[in-house]
Amino acid sequence: MSENARWYVVHTYSGYENKVAATIEKTVENRGLQDLIHEVMIPMEKVMETRDNRQEKVERKVFPGYVLVKMVMTDESWHVVRNIRGVTSFVGPGSKPVPLSDREVAALGGNKREVQVDYAVGDSVRVVDGPLEGFIGTVEELSVEKNRVKVTVSMFGRDTAVELELEQVAVDN
Repeated sequence: MSENARWYVVHTYSGYENKVAATIEKTVENRGLQDLIHEVMIPMEKVMETRDNRQEKVERKVFPGYVLVKMVMTDESWHVVRNIRGVTSFVGPGSKPVPLSDREVAALGGNKREVQVDYAVGDSVRVVDGPLEGFIGTVEELSVEKNRVKVTVSMFGRDTAVELELEQVAVDN
């Protein structure tokens, strides 16, 4: 049944996101619903704020008033989430929740996966995906936490720096 789990967006009263998420998690634990409701996420971003003439890094909600829930949609799971204090509705037409696509979830930071990087700065790599597929270049910068790699490739006789995702390049044999 867990392969049927999808991400759904739950609308909450503004400022209740953390309380709703905690209550959903506690309800799942108390009622033994781990097979129906798998994960609860509040999309956050780190931003620099200036307070009293100094910069500090703070976490801010990307979508205030919304919580993401990965669940198998059944009458029981819908009822459990919908009746949590602070939840106003699921996002979707009428009372029918619409699941997020895999691309939307990835853009929000869900479904993070570990990428095995077997190259380093200065290594020769081949682009294996995207419009530059087949090009060979040299790794200039590597940022595993941002899932980015900067590679210099030769295009039309000129060296050009391109930024790619880690999965788009592989060690050139």
